[in-house]
Amino acid sequence: MLSSYPIRCTRKGCDRLASYKIAARWSDGVTEELKTYALACEECLPEAFHESCRKNRACRRAKGETLELPGVYLLAHGQRDRQLERRPDLEASLLSQAEPGA
Repeated sequence: MLSSYPIRCTRKGCDRLASYKIAARWSDGVTEELKTYALACEECLPEAFHESCRKNRACRRAKGETLELPGVYLLAHGQRDRQLERRPDLEASLLSQAEPGA
């Protein structure tokens, strides 16, 4: 059994616990997984989400590869990626906000 450990926000200078996983579904046509861009606390979520979208747009794909747009998933200890709750309401809200530095 895995031991319980705190999952921290991955934004530089932040030491708060992460509440969200920002990830995109990736597939090479055979295998599918969530490509993680960031783990974010509530406060860092907007900046982390917009940075993840920028990284996603810059990502080159090989023939046959697919990479969806990043989504926001609610982190829950002990759950696998397929079990995480996606938050399209947060995604829509974040997408309607201007990107920091834009």
